[in-house]
Amino acid sequence: MAESKTRGSKAISRRTFCRSAAAAAAAMALADSFAGRSLASPGTGNRVKFYKNLGFGHIGVKADQPQALDYAVKYGFDSITPRLSEFEDKSASDIRRWVETMKAKNIRYGACTLPVQFKRPQDQVERDLAKLPGRAAIMRQLGIERVAIWIPPGHKELTYLQNFELHKKRYREIAGILDDNGMRLGLEFIGPRTSRSQSRFPFICTQKGMMELIEAIGKPNVGLLLDSWHWYTSHGSVKELLELSNKDVVHVHVNDAPLGLDIDEQVDNRRGLPMATGVIDMKGFIGALIKIGYDGPVECEPFDQELRDMEDNQALKKTKASLSQVWALTQP
Repeated sequence: MAESKTRGSKAISRRTFCRSAAAAAAAMALADSFAGRSLASPGTGNRVKFYKNLGFGHIGVKADQPQALDYAVKYGFDSITPRLSEFEDKSASDIRRWVETMKAKNIRYGACTLPVQFKRPQDQVERDLAKLPGRAAIMRQLGIERVAIWIPPGHKELTYLQNFELHKKRYREIAGILDDNGMRLGLEFIGPRTSRSQSRFPFICTQKGMMELIEAIGKPNVGLLLDSWHWYTSHGSVKELLELSNKDVVHVHVNDAPLGLDIDEQVDNRRGLPMATGVIDMKGFIGALIKIGYDGPVECEPFDQELRDMEDNQALKKTKASLSQVWALTQP
């Protein structure tokens, strides 16, 4: 989630916002090459509880919320990423009708990006913080239960301890507001050495480091946004993943890394769809999610310019096929 990747959006008209067209979800065939490579076994008690989220902005697809909903139904996703800005001028009755439309199509919401960005100028941050209670109330009306944000892996001026204390204070306040509205907050660590080397003072860049911050925040609704790319580039292990529980993981991104580079040479904005190269151990990653009982959204977050340059339907087909390959690893 290192940056916003949405290429564009359209405002929702009242007529479009309230429409409720019927559509059927098409099943995607699983690739034969993955047959037999299963993680969930009969009799083990392990089963897949997580679901496929359409993070349309991450793949360069231009869509407002009604279009994203239609895409999710057409291509067999279970949820969509909310775009909060499209609802801030809507009435409670508008939002209620929209939620009913989503329910009628059996689509839910995945995680919402926290509408407070601390890398912005301080005056903008203060305005965003002041607006958060109202925005959280809208998210509650929409049925959003998960919110997530990435944490920069360094700072130009603040030492590690100074930065740690600042984040602890900031996110304790934010977590309280979200908790009052029935929402969980996921914090994402940024793994690549090439990312943290850009700052004078490195900051959290591992699962264990982020869990220390979460413990210090001290709010029960705070956990991880767990990204397979950052897990891999932070030298994470399956053993570490198995130290987590479902309550520790709020949201999940899946992706793959390019071939021919050492882990510490990987650059954050050069990724691929999951299973594209096999560099990242997706079988171990997704298997750990099953074992800890993770029950939230899983979405693709590639930084793939070729994918982003595709026509929207082509990009959606390719993304869903990639997720189907991931899900094939979970089949008995």
